[in-house]
Amino acid sequence: MSLAQRNDCHHSLQEILEGNDKIPSRDLAVGIMFLSQTMVGVLGNFSLLYHYFFLRHVKSRLRSIDLILKHLFIANSLVILSKGPSQTMVAFGSKHLFSEFSCRLILYVLRVGRAVSIFTTCLLSVFQTIIISPMDSCWKNLKTKAPKYIGFSMSLCWLLQIGVHFTFPLYVWYVSGKSDSRNITRKRHMALCSVVDYGTIMGSAYIALVVFPEVSFIVLTIWASGSMIFVLYRHKQQVKHIHSTNVSSTSSESRATKSILLLVSTFVSFYIISSTFHICSALSYNLSWWLVRISGLISVCFPTISPFLIMSQDSSISMVWFVWIRNRKSPLLLRNI
Repeated sequence: MSLAQRNDCHHSLQEILEGNDKIPSRDLAVGIMFLSQTMVGVLGNFSLLYHYFFLRHVKSRLRSIDLILKHLFIANSLVILSKGPSQTMVAFGSKHLFSEFSCRLILYVLRVGRAVSIFTTCLLSVFQTIIISPMDSCWKNLKTKAPKYIGFSMSLCWLLQIGVHFTFPLYVWYVSGKSDSRNITRKRHMALCSVVDYGTIMGSAYIALVVFPEVSFIVLTIWASGSMIFVLYRHKQQVKHIHSTNVSSTSSESRATKSILLLVSTFVSFYIISSTFHICSALSYNLSWWLVRISGLISVCFPTISPFLIMSQDSSISMVWFVWIRNRKSPLLLRNI
């Protein structure tokens, strides 16, 4: 009996090894890229979340921009954790481990995180435009009021996105349970799930509730970024006629604005590229392998590199982490820095 068990175990192990050998090299390469993106992205986003939740909280209350960035990194983490591990397992040939419910849940978390990331980036650019605008501009009345509404705006965004994106899987489950679900004519097999087209009604609702707000936020983000560039250029021209002692007081705002411009420009670039691939996927019902895989890799690029863009521009974060590494055994000393 033990010999039979030993033979069964050996046979099963041999089947597993043979199955791993059958993984195409291109899938193996994509799986390694997804795994690398996930590890780097989780490390960067969780590091800054720790920074904003604990280190800044110990020293002083978070600034409005820090509060927005904290929500951005939370949304980025949701995108990475919902996209990266699942796509890695699919590339390594473990797609059968996902049930229909888990598949729908992953897509739901991914869409909520992506939508909140878009809104947060837009809010970040608009808020910074208001902050750096001159006192004689149309934004002067919002300079003092805007920081008070940041928390409310982010809470409302999360609630709206959670509610809006929850209606679509509910509709899918409702229609799937009815007898007329046989009328479904189109089904596209993606990397993880099968996306079903249930008609023009839900398609129109998706465009109105998801696509149109996202495009509007992107346009507003681009406009705010252009406004920031114009304000910085005009400020640079005015600085030539101001004494150097007054320049130092505005240098911190200029650095913060340039950091946000770098973050926003990177976001808009990846969003346009990702949207192009999504449109190609939506128009094609015979999806090619490279279209699905590259689209997935690009969609995780911004959540992965955004925390490192902030670290590279904010010297205080780098300094805090350098001190934390040196004094990780002395947390009391870190609080006094």
